[in-house]
Amino acid sequence: MSADAEIADAVERLRPELERLARELYDEPEIGFEEHASVARIASLLAAHGVDVEVGAFGLDTALRASTAAAGAASGPHFAIIAEYDALPGIGHACGHNVIAAVAVGAYLAAAPVVAGLGGRLSLIGTPAEENGGGKELIIRAGGFDDVDAAGMVHPSSGSGTSSVLGQRTTGVRRVAVTYHGRAAHAAGAPWLGRNALDGVVTAYQSIAQLRQHILPTDRLHGIITDGGAAPNIVPERASALFYVRSADVAALRELTDRVVAVLEGAALATGTRAEIDVDPVPPYLPLQTNTALTSRWVDAFAARGHEVPPPAEPPQGGPSTDMGNVSRLVPSIHPSLGLGGPDDVFPHNAAFADLTVLPAATDALVDAAAALAATAVAYAADPELRAAAAAEFAASGGPSRWAD
Repeated sequence: MSADAEIADAVERLRPELERLARELYDEPEIGFEEHASVARIASLLAAHGVDVEVGAFGLDTALRASTAAAGAASGPHFAIIAEYDALPGIGHACGHNVIAAVAVGAYLAAAPVVAGLGGRLSLIGTPAEENGGGKELIIRAGGFDDVDAAGMVHPSSGSGTSSVLGQRTTGVRRVAVTYHGRAAHAAGAPWLGRNALDGVVTAYQSIAQLRQHILPTDRLHGIITDGGAAPNIVPERASALFYVRSADVAALRELTDRVVAVLEGAALATGTRAEIDVDPVPPYLPLQTNTALTSRWVDAFAARGHEVPPPAEPPQGGPSTDMGNVSRLVPSIHPSLGLGGPDDVFPHNAAFADLTVLPAATDALVDAAAALAATAVAYAADPELRAAAAAEFAASGGPSRWAD
């Protein structure tokens, strides 16, 4: 039996378990760093197939690691399959991380024995808190990718086809939190004694809105007021906001963050308050760098499952961010999108998208995606020319880099 046929048979046998996993995660969504039941379900499924699993890997309670290799294969090519399983507050798995987890588990279980038979290594790395904590960057800092040669995951999207394949890009993102400190006073009896911290936040918010007129088309700025004071008749002595700074270029991301910080400091000067600014309370997410040599193998494998894969689209103007970008700057990586069916206007981060993830069409899609991701991992282990092409492309893009470099 060929490797592709072996993978196809393995994934099809796993279909009921993968469908159940996606459903169970959907039924009990957990936000970042709180995914205890989610990671336990994944570990239980892997253990049922005889896989040794480390929960709490890399110093993170809800991270996971499993590895498979042939005896003596410590130096063989090492491919890592990435799983995510955190949900969004209030709207559950509206980003489809339950599907990401099911795809990753299915791909790992299907590919692991084949990769080991080829003398390679395959790891499943469960990464918490993609939405709110930069789990992948924390794992990078803990050395979790130090011996990994290439990595891949699949992210769901709306529609019936893959929404982006070759040339896929995301923006990098940095968070900037600010708290303004003023002086409380009676808002009616003696307002002149006060210094209004909420005015600091409002001035900053409006100034950020003005800054938007003068940034690159690929950049984005957006934020919320997280604390606006205690009561209308008290001049707020404390008020806070959180802003996201996004750019498709690492250098531009640094520069734009400096401009935002200057705006926040200016708002404090204008309102007579003091600004306490926290840049990067969560690790920065870097723009995704797709390895086209590896992604081409994904495209071939996915198309072989009967999917029509669209040609590369023009890079988007702006867009979302992912901490998979940090991994992609460290090792050759893929991050294709997977259409789950349903209307194109039901997009991730909308509650209706969570419901799409457990429909029959989504199960069919995730099974096909798991088979394609498994085939990509096997191809990496089996084909030295693919490894060389992926490495050459990665080197030409600048080679491994970290945010602190």
